[in-house]
Amino acid sequence: MKQSEIKGLSAAQLQENLSLSKKTYADLKMAHAISPIENPLQIRSARRVVARLATELTKRELQ
Repeated sequence: MKQSEIKGLSAAQLQENLSLSKKTYADLKMAHAISPIENPLQIRSARRVVARLATELTKRELQ
C-alpha cells in the first residue's frame, strides 16, 4: 500500500487496515520460521506497510 493511498483513508479504515496488516505480518513470520517461504521479501513489505499505517495514525492523532 502506497503512502498516497494511505492518506486517502479515514481513521477507522486506517485502524482496520493496521490490524489486518499486523496479522498478515505475523502469519508471514510464523510461516517463514516453520519452513522458508518462497519470497522472503514479502515479510519486509508487510513490515513496512504496518509502519506506514501506524505512522499515519500517529500523525493524525497529534494534529
